[in-house]
Amino acid sequence: MSMSQFDASVVGSGPNGLAAAIAIAQTGRKVIVFEAAQVIGGGVRSEELTLPGFVHDVCSASHLLAVASPFFRTLPLAQFGLEWVEPPIELAHPLDEGPPGVVYRSIERTAAGLGADTRAYRRLVGHVVDAWPQIEASVLGPLRWPAHPVALARFGLHALASAEAALRGFSTERGRALFAGIAAHSLLPLDQRPSAAAGMVLGALAHRVGWPFPRGGAQRLADALAGHLRSLGGEIVTGVRVDALDVLPSSRAVLCDVSPRSLVHIAGDRLPSSYRRRLERYRYGMGVFKVDFALDGPIPWRDAECAQAGTVHLGGTFAEIARSERDAWDGRVADRPFVLLTQPSLFDPSRAPAGRQTVWAYCHVPLGSDADMAPRIEAQIERFAPGFRDRVLARSVLGPAALERRDANLVGGDIAGGAGDVRQLFTRPTWRTYSTPARGLYVCSASTPPGGGVHGMCGYHAARRALGEVLRD
Repeated sequence: MSMSQFDASVVGSGPNGLAAAIAIAQTGRKVIVFEAAQVIGGGVRSEELTLPGFVHDVCSASHLLAVASPFFRTLPLAQFGLEWVEPPIELAHPLDEGPPGVVYRSIERTAAGLGADTRAYRRLVGHVVDAWPQIEASVLGPLRWPAHPVALARFGLHALASAEAALRGFSTERGRALFAGIAAHSLLPLDQRPSAAAGMVLGALAHRVGWPFPRGGAQRLADALAGHLRSLGGEIVTGVRVDALDVLPSSRAVLCDVSPRSLVHIAGDRLPSSYRRRLERYRYGMGVFKVDFALDGPIPWRDAECAQAGTVHLGGTFAEIARSERDAWDGRVADRPFVLLTQPSLFDPSRAPAGRQTVWAYCHVPLGSDADMAPRIEAQIERFAPGFRDRVLARSVLGPAALERRDANLVGGDIAGGAGDVRQLFTRPTWRTYSTPARGLYVCSASTPPGGGVHGMCGYHAARRALGEVLRD
C-alpha cells in the first residue's frame, strides 16, 4: 500500500459526495471531503432565507428517495439527529372543478379516491409498489444485468414510455392530472420518454415510504451524514473551492461530486480530448425558478385536503401541466406554470415562529432563464387558495442563476444533474459512468446513474467502483 496522505479525496459535500466518503470510510480507509461553501450539504441545505426564525430548504424539500435509499437506510442517521416527519396526506393535487387528487400512504385509499380510475392507478403504480424490493437495485443503480429480470422488464414496459402514453388507460381528469404532476418531477415533457418512470417510481414510493421531510429542515439530513462520516474518522473541510486536482492532498482515489462542466474545469488537463468533448457535449435539462414565502398563517386552501398535505401540485389539468412542461423544455416561459409546493411548518413547528408558516415553491423554466416567475407562481397559488397573497410577510426569490451561484452543480438551474431523456438515460455522463480515463479519478454526482434525487446512490456506486479498482489493498 502506498503511503498516501489520504486513501480518497472527495470534492463536494452534497448527499452523493458524503455517501461516497462514508462508503469508503466504512472500510477503514482515510477520507477527506472538500466543500466550496461554508456550509455542507450542496442542494440539501436550510437557511433563514426570508425573516429571522423562518427556516427554508434551499433546494430539496421532500425526501422520499432518501428514506427509500438502499444505502442511507443502512446508516445510523437517527443517532446523529435525523428525524423524519410524515404528513397525514403525502400529496394533494387540486383542480378548478371537483375534488382534488389525493395520495395517501395507503394505495387502496388513494386508488379508491380516483373513482373510475381506481383500477388504472392500481395497475400503473400498484405493481411498482409490490415489485419495489425486486427492482430497487436496478432502478437506483447503474445499467447491469438485473437480479430479477422479469420484474424489471414488467416495470420497464411502462416506465420507458412517456407519461402521456402511460395514462391511456385513465379516464378521469383527476387521475390523469394527479399522475401528470408526479411525472413532471422528471423535468421532461410529458409526451417524451421516459417521463412515465418518475410518475411510477415517486408514486409507488409515496405508498412504500411516504413523502417525508427532515424535522428542522433538509440541513439535518446533511448534518447527520456528516456526523456519521466523522464518527468513522472521515474529515470535512469547508470554504475551500477546488479549481484543480493539484490542490488536493495526495490520494489514491479522487471522487468528484460535480457536474460534467465542473469536472472539465477541475481535471481537464488530466483527461483525453475525446473524453473532454463528451463531457462538454453533456446536455442539461430544464431549469427551476424558486420562491420561498414567510406567511402570517396557513395557506387558505379552497380544498381542505390540501391543508393536510406536505406537498401540493398546482397545475390544473393534464393538458395544462403538459403545456407548461413542454414550454419550459422548448425554451418558452409558461403563463400558467406547473408549481410544486411544500408546506413543512404545518407539520414541523420548528420551521417557523408560533402561528407563522414557511412555504417552498418552484416551477420549471427554460435552462438559464432570466424571466421573473414569482408573480406567476403566486397567481397559481392564489388560484387554488384565494387570499394567499394577503398572508405573505416576506419572500425569497431564487432564479436559475442564483441557484447556480449557490451550488455550481445546478447548471442553469437544472436540479436533476442533466437531461434524463432516453438519449442520455444510460450514458450519464458517458458510457464510463463513474470512471474516467484518468486512473483513480471518478465522478459521483447526480450526473451519473441513477441520476437526480437525494438518495446518495451515485456516490455509493462510485465509491464501490473506486474500492474495486484502486483501493483494493
